[in-house]
Amino acid sequence: MGDLEIRPADADDVPAVVAMLADDPLGAQRESPDDLTPYLAALERLSADPNQHLVVAVREGRVVGTLQLTIVPGLSRKGATRSIIEGVRVHSDERGSGLGTQLIEWAIDESRRQDCQLVQLTSDVTRTDAHRFYERLGFTASHVGFKLPL
Repeated sequence: MGDLEIRPADADDVPAVVAMLADDPLGAQRESPDDLTPYLAALERLSADPNQHLVVAVREGRVVGTLQLTIVPGLSRKGATRSIIEGVRVHSDERGSGLGTQLIEWAIDESRRQDCQLVQLTSDVTRTDAHRFYERLGFTASHVGFKLPL
């Protein structure tokens, strides 16, 4: 399937990233691929923050995956730094190819490089396939998450 490059996302990647974010039942309800303005503004904010890493996986010149890695310094756990993986998406025609594993392995390796002691992520309760995927990679469902829309 060709070589894979994982690199920082740029403005030219935004349409493909947003299309992947919108390509499932949950994303279809909350994403708007027709208006990229808020996504481009968000990319500017992310790019200006050294603790944010929005990356794309590119194969043969085409964006086929993405994720965001956030580095979070903290006081708990004896001042540990942790990372949060969010927005993991793989293009529909690449699912099952091992690309998701490569993206998560990149995030774990980058977290180690950033001296993180813990990698965490959340996944919507309806994404049972994703839960099995993360558990297969060594993640444990150890906490209950809460959200408050603002």
